[in-house]
Amino acid sequence: MAKNDLQGTLDLLVLKTLDQNGALHGYGIVLHIQSASNDMLRVEEGSLYPALHRMEQSGWIASEWATTDTNRRAKYYKLTATGRRQLQQAEESFDQLVKGVRAVLRYA
Repeated sequence: MAKNDLQGTLDLLVLKTLDQNGALHGYGIVLHIQSASNDMLRVEEGSLYPALHRMEQSGWIASEWATTDTNRRAKYYKLTATGRRQLQQAEESFDQLVKGVRAVLRYA
């Protein structure tokens, strides 16, 4: 997969996580993706935080500082209306990619 495809997949995972769970801090996003994928997917901080920053700059997510359940300050991220539209487009693109790969695998 090209780097853009991998980056797009991380965006999709983050946007879907925020859509399903509401506002989460970075570690909460990591835990959700890991749990929802039955530990098959692990997102590293070195990939997550640049992606969150880029998505915030694009207007797909917004953030605010708040206190966690363990009384620590953390930046919480939430999906914006623009992010919901991006999520829909990303899901459609991913579905097309999966269909294409499945088609090739049937004939390979």
